Amino acid sequence: MINRIVVTIGGRDYTMVAAENEDYVRRCAELVNQQLQEVLRDGRLSQADGAVLAAMNVADMLLKEQEASENLRRQVKENLEEANSLKLELSEAKREIFKLGTKK
Repeated sequence: MINRIVVTIGGRDYTMVAAENEDYVRRCAELVNQQLQEVLRDGRLSQADGAVLAAMNVADMLLKEQEASENLRRQVKENLEEANSLKLELSEAKREIFKLGTKK
């Protein structure tokens, strides 16, 4: 379902059309608005320049989070591979113990 949500960013209202729910769209708008207010705080940038800088800040956050997520995925994969390797070692050790126990 498509939702139409009016949000305020930089003192202006925007109608967003999104498949996501209203709460999510409002959270996104709040993040953008916070970034915009932060870069415009000292009053030296125009609204347009501030919007570009705010977009760059959000892009920076996104890329850093994606990198962190990828690092976590890689760690999980490595841990699973190590666990599988240890599982195989354990199975081999159990077989060896069984062989030694039956030789008596």
